[in-house]
Amino acid sequence: MAPDWLTAVAWAYLSVCFACAAAIAYDIVGHHRRQPMGVMNAVYPITALYLGPFALAFYWRWGRAARQTTATARTAMERAGESRMLAPAAVSSWPAAAAEGAEPGKPGEPGKPGKPRWVMMATEVSHCGAGCSLGDVISEFAIFGLGLTVAGATLWAEYIGDYILALALGIAFQYFAIAPMRGLGIRDGLKAATKADFISLSAFEIGLFGWMAVMTFVLFPAPHQLMPSSAAFWFLMQIGMIIGFSTSWPANVWLVNRGIKVPM
Repeated sequence: MAPDWLTAVAWAYLSVCFACAAAIAYDIVGHHRRQPMGVMNAVYPITALYLGPFALAFYWRWGRAARQTTATARTAMERAGESRMLAPAAVSSWPAAAAEGAEPGKPGEPGKPGKPRWVMMATEVSHCGAGCSLGDVISEFAIFGLGLTVAGATLWAEYIGDYILALALGIAFQYFAIAPMRGLGIRDGLKAATKADFISLSAFEIGLFGWMAVMTFVLFPAPHQLMPSSAAFWFLMQIGMIIGFSTSWPANVWLVNRGIKVPM
């Protein structure tokens, strides 16, 4: 059992994170501020489920799209799709622009100042982390509900289930970012998404899994292990996701510098 103070802190932070995720989702849907890249409509609220007010502040400052009517939104989406077909040209000039801390210019607008490099990288890591986090949440509930274990331990089952589902959802999230930007078909898009996501997702899960080991063997060893039915468990998992966000950052920097991932 978790101590009362930890349960209270857990409920407080979980409530703040849910409120932040709801605020972002309402702004995107209710205020017609849908993202040019559709998958980001899900990434921002999911990120807020563990980064809470930090994710909300980031979205409000850097990620919020202009308000659009239905007609103008459709036009903007079509134009965004057309411009992404030219993405390779923009990507090739990215390292030089990034060295100056600026976003690469859009086609026809070389060198135009934009978002700082750290903002682009934070968006990349958030995109990776969203698929990981969603997969971990679904897997944890499934393993708990089914009572699954490996070698008599729940943790090993969690590692396997979390990684497989996180990888599947991470590739899906990556596909819906890479395929439209590069104009790829399903087969080539999935291949590129797997190549881009495998390393960054693994880096995220290394951080999260390391923290889960601390939870299991140090903080709450058997027979006092926390279960997904408790607020304290999910609060500690949020901490693990924040750690995973940190460990995934260097991997995403490397992938972008190598041209494996396209900067957002």
